[in-house]
Amino acid sequence: MTETAARHQDGMTHEADIVAALKGRPIVLVGMMGSGKSTIGRRLGARLHMPFLDADHEIEIAHAGMTVSEIFAQHGEPYFRDGEARVIARLLESGPCVVATGGGAFMREETRNRIRDKAVSLWLQADGDVILKRVKRRADRPLLQTADPAATIERLIGERSPFYQLADLAIASRDVPHEKIVDECIDALYAHLVSGSAASSSSSETQ
Repeated sequence: MTETAARHQDGMTHEADIVAALKGRPIVLVGMMGSGKSTIGRRLGARLHMPFLDADHEIEIAHAGMTVSEIFAQHGEPYFRDGEARVIARLLESGPCVVATGGGAFMREETRNRIRDKAVSLWLQADGDVILKRVKRRADRPLLQTADPAATIERLIGERSPFYQLADLAIASRDVPHEKIVDECIDALYAHLVSGSAASSSSSETQ
């Protein structure tokens, strides 16, 4: 077997082991807007043969196709956050899947606790300049409709990072091929769910 084929087979084994170790729990991606939650989440779901669900998209469906920006404008942020919490609570009952959450969702303690109890959380950590480059051409980010989007991004990173740090895992989201980030997510999930639990079992058996 060639080295490439062996690596591919190992990867498939790791992915099957991750799914088994999840025991039906979802994987929830958290992080700032523009950190790649939807792009990476879709690819991660494909690798693990699990459905991908986008919380923002589900909220828009629940509001008859209104966009997140339109919901913000018409109803305000508190209304949106309440609906977001309900949608995420429902998605967490969907069984094994990959869920991308909105940037502010993990700020709510109720939602964090639900994710902690029912899922494995993964923070896609992106620097401000990376985020700005990714989102500056888009007009669908209601929190960035400000005179200085770069300063707004840095303020939000400062406010939200202490909460994102409570996630189970963290992966640096940067300008490299998407599959490299997915590979790193797979490695981190395997170490957390499979290698880590195996080490814990071995340690408890020898005590």
